[in-house]
Amino acid sequence: MAYRKAKIAVAGAGYIGQAHIAVIQASPNAELSAIVDPTENAKILANSAGVAYYPSLEALLSDVSPDGLVLATPNQLHVVQSLQCLASGVPILLEKPIATTVAEGENLVRAVAETGGKILVGHHRAHSPIMAKARQVVESGQLGRLVAVMGSAMFYKPDHYYEDAPWRREIGGGPILLNMIHEIHNLRMLCGDIIAVQAFASNAVRRFSVEDTVAINLRFSSGVLGTFLLSDTAASAHSWELTSQENKAYPTYNDEDCYVISGTKGSLSVPTMRLKTYPRNEDRSWWKEFEVGKVGLVRDDPLKHQIEHFVKVIHGEALPLVSALDGLLNLRVTMAIDEAARTGKIVNVET
Repeated sequence: MAYRKAKIAVAGAGYIGQAHIAVIQASPNAELSAIVDPTENAKILANSAGVAYYPSLEALLSDVSPDGLVLATPNQLHVVQSLQCLASGVPILLEKPIATTVAEGENLVRAVAETGGKILVGHHRAHSPIMAKARQVVESGQLGRLVAVMGSAMFYKPDHYYEDAPWRREIGGGPILLNMIHEIHNLRMLCGDIIAVQAFASNAVRRFSVEDTVAINLRFSSGVLGTFLLSDTAASAHSWELTSQENKAYPTYNDEDCYVISGTKGSLSVPTMRLKTYPRNEDRSWWKEFEVGKVGLVRDDPLKHQIEHFVKVIHGEALPLVSALDGLLNLRVTMAIDEAARTGKIVNVET
């Protein structure tokens, strides 16, 4: 459908904010209208882009009402600024996490329900063509009834990552809260809601106050069981960043996977999309060979797809693919993993 370009402002001109700015500027259906950020660099960026500059969200909303707003501000500002936008009737693309605590996230979900406001949570991998194709394979029944999923996010963060921001060495700065939430939505897309978690954590390598490696068990409401290995000190290519080819800042290893989804009829490895299934109408057995293939797809930047989806949300043509409730559920699972790692207990997750 043809419509006028949506005028979208971006609040927060850091790394991810600049990525949003770039895809808005390249979009055929969106137009960058303003940059909101108190820094001098943001003012220079706005001048360079030829758009309005505002030092604060209050200044923007008191002057204009954009068609939509990307909130890429620090995590602790997500809820209060989202509430400001809801009160002004401005649709928002809210960067993950939805909040810093589950209680704050619940308050925001209630506010969305009460106001009828539009929030798309920025779990951008949900817009990945790879994830869309993997979900299509699962829903087609080619794998049979899902049984299990194995996942990993193992990579090596250099020492300067912690020297540049010493808070990352302390509780709250480890890979559970910084990185695992990226994986949770992918796993929920493929296998359904996660209802219980168990975890072992270790800081044996870096010896910081916070974990560097975690082994996680997952129980899904569908009956699927999962395992996940998470580490920021493992020299490994088994992570989404190093296998998906979606973020050009990272090297790519196109023979590696980060997820393997297994069902009663076959398995799919992601993102190589290698498919192994038993022939139809034949007895299934570990003594029999699989039919081996590869699912075709076109790889593309999920941030680009996300902004086009946001435009449709703004115009009322689509509901948010990742709703505020989805963002809350992802946060609940992540916090449950953190609790399980600290307490050694199985933690149930409210769905």
